[in-house]
Amino acid sequence: MRIRQTISVFGRILLPFCIGLWVLHVANNTKLNLPALILTIFVFILSLIISFLYTLLKVYNYKSLLAILINLLFFSLGLLWYSNADMLGNPNNFSYHQADFLSISIADEPQQQGTVLRFKAKVLANYTGHQKQQTSGYLLIALASDSAHPVPLHYGENYFIPAHYKAVAAPDNPAEFDFRSWLAMQNIHHQLFLQPEELIAARTNTGMPLISFALALRKSQVAIYRNLLKDDNAFAVASTLILGYRADLSAGTLAAYSKTGTIHALSVSGMHVGIIYLVLNWALSWMDRKTWLKWSKVLLLLILIWGYAVLTGCSASVLRSAIMLSIFILAKAVQNQANSYQVLYFSAFCLLLYNPFFFWDVGFQLSYMAVLGLIYLQPELEQLFSFKSFWLRKLWSLISLSVAAQLFTFPLSSYYFHQFPVYFILSNLFIVLPVTLLMYIGILLLLFRLYWIAPLFEWLIIFMNRGLEKIAVLPYSNINMIWFTKTELILLCLFLLLLCTALQQRNKYYFTLSVLSLGCFQVMLVKDELSAARQQRIIPFTLNRNYAVAFISSARAVLVTDLQPADQAFKFHIQPALDQLKVREITCLKWEEACHTKNPEIREHQLVFGNFRVLLLDSTFNNRTIIGKPVFDVIWVHGEPQLKMAELRTAVVFRKIWIDATNSNAAIRRHQLDTINFSKSTLVLKPGFR
Repeated sequence: MRIRQTISVFGRILLPFCIGLWVLHVANNTKLNLPALILTIFVFILSLIISFLYTLLKVYNYKSLLAILINLLFFSLGLLWYSNADMLGNPNNFSYHQADFLSISIADEPQQQGTVLRFKAKVLANYTGHQKQQTSGYLLIALASDSAHPVPLHYGENYFIPAHYKAVAAPDNPAEFDFRSWLAMQNIHHQLFLQPEELIAARTNTGMPLISFALALRKSQVAIYRNLLKDDNAFAVASTLILGYRADLSAGTLAAYSKTGTIHALSVSGMHVGIIYLVLNWALSWMDRKTWLKWSKVLLLLILIWGYAVLTGCSASVLRSAIMLSIFILAKAVQNQANSYQVLYFSAFCLLLYNPFFFWDVGFQLSYMAVLGLIYLQPELEQLFSFKSFWLRKLWSLISLSVAAQLFTFPLSSYYFHQFPVYFILSNLFIVLPVTLLMYIGILLLLFRLYWIAPLFEWLIIFMNRGLEKIAVLPYSNINMIWFTKTELILLCLFLLLLCTALQQRNKYYFTLSVLSLGCFQVMLVKDELSAARQQRIIPFTLNRNYAVAFISSARAVLVTDLQPADQAFKFHIQPALDQLKVREITCLKWEEACHTKNPEIREHQLVFGNFRVLLLDSTFNNRTIIGKPVFDVIWVHGEPQLKMAELRTAVVFRKIWIDATNSNAAIRRHQLDTINFSKSTLVLKPGFR
C-alpha cells in the first residue's frame, strides 16, 4: 500500500515540475538562476516547518493551501533543476574563458557521415599557454575523415584540440531545420571543424566503463550484420531496428517509412523492448507458482531487459523504455496489477531528473504520448466492437492500438514533421508481424550465432521495405505541407483532450469546450489559407554554393536558381519555406535563361515583380557603362562582376544589394569593405558573412 501511495505522488508533482523546467527555459536568462535557488530553498524550509508542525498548526484544515505549497515546491525544484543542468548558464563553461587549446573527452559514439566524422565532446579544461583551467561544457566536433583514410576514434578517449570553435549559427532561411535549437537541447552551443592532424591524443580515457563496453559490444554485433547481409538497405534496417545503430538508409527507404507512419519501427524504443518483454514473460510464466520463483523471474526479466539495453549501446530511447518497463515489472510484482498511469508518471519524472532537457526531446514527447494513448484510449476503442471470431478480435485489437497511438501523437508529429500518413493503419498492420519476427530472429542470430538463418532474415527485411514502398506510392498516401503555429498546436491538443474527457465522462460541458477549441483552430487555419491566397513575397535564400531567390504570388512561386526541386540542397534549404507558405506550383529559372514570364518579368538583366525592380548584375557588365541612371529596389550581384560599388552608386539608384554565393569569399569581403560606409543595406546570401 505504501508503494502505491508513493508512486501515485508522481502523478501530482510531475506537472508543476515540468512547468518549472519550461518557465526557466522560455525565460532564457541566467540571472534567474540565483532567484530560483533562493525560492527553492525558501519553499523547502517552509515545507519542512509545516510538516513538523502539522498537528500543532492544524494544517489538515488548510488542504488547499498545502496543495499550493507542494505544487510551488516542485515548480521551484523544476526551476532549480533546469538551471543546474543548463551548462551555458554555468560561469565555468569553457566558452567564457580564453584558451589556446582545449582538453576534451569523446562523449558519445562518433558517427561517419560521408567524408565527415562527427561526435559530441565534453570539454575538460582550457589551456592558455602553460596555464590550465578546469572548465565544463559540450562541443560538437566535425572531423575530416573518409573511408580511404579513416580516423579511429572511440568513446571516452581524451584529446587536445585547438580552441577555434564557433557558436552554432541560427538557421539562415525561413522554416529551415533549426540545428542550433536541436543542439541546444543537448547542451551543445558551439561547434568546431578539425583536420586529423589537429587532434592530439592525450593517452587517457575518462569514459564510463559500462558505456564503453556497451558501444564496443554493439559495434561488434553491427559488424556481424555487415558480413552476413549483402543488401545495404537490409543491413541499415537491421542495425537500426535491433541494435539502435544509425546506419545510412537510402532516401527511398527512409521516405517509405516516413510516409507510411512506420518511422517508429526504425527507432529502438518501447515497442521493441515491449516485444522482447512479452515473449520473455510468456516463456517464464511457469515461475509465477511460488513467491521465490516469482521474484527470481522479476530479477531475470530485469537482467535480460537491461542486457538488451547494453546490447543497443544504451541509447536514450532504449534507456527510456527500459526504465518504464522496469518500473512496470516491479510494480506488478508488488501489486499484481500495476497502475499504468503511475508507472508512466514515475518513469517520466525519473528521466527528467536525470536530464531535464529530455522534456524538449521529440522522441521523448512522442514516446510518452503514444504510451498515454495506448493506456487511455486503446481499451475504450477496443470495447466499441465485439467479434466472436478470435482472429477478428485480434485484428480489431491491433487496429485500435494503432489508432490510439496515432491519434495521441498526431498533433506533435504533424507539428514537427509537417505530414500525416493516411494509410497508417494498413502500414502498421503490415509491419507488425515482420517486425516481431525480425526482432526475435535478429537477436537469436547474434546470441547463438545461427548464421544459417541470415538469408531468411535478409529476405524478410527486403520484403517489409518493398511492401512499405508500395504503400507509400498509393494515391493520397500522405498529406504533407502541414504547418501549425504553436497557438494552433495548443488548440488542437486542447480539442483532443477535451473530446476524450467528454466521451469518457459523457459530459456536455467538456464536449462544448472541445467544439469551441476546434472552431478556434479551424478559424485560424482558414485565416492562414486566406493570407496565403493574397500573399506577395520575395525570399532571397542563403546557400553554400548555389543561388536562389523566390518570387511568390499566392500559391505560385518562380525561383531564379541553379537548383531543382529534386536536389538535396533545395529540399533542405528552400522547400520548407515554400511549404510553410502553402506554395503548390514551383517554376525554376536559371540565371542565364532569357525568359519572358508575366510575374516576374525577366528581360535584359532586369527583373520586375509587381512594383519591385531588380538589376541582375553579372560579368556581362564588365567594361560597360550603365547610362540613364535607372532606378531599382535591389541590385543582385552574381558571378563576380568587375565593377566597383563606388562607380555603381553613381550610375544606378537603388536601396539594397544582394551578393549571392557565386561570388568568391574574397570578392564578398571586398564588396563589404566597399559598402561599409554606404547607407544602403547589403545582404550576403552565403553562410558566415553576417
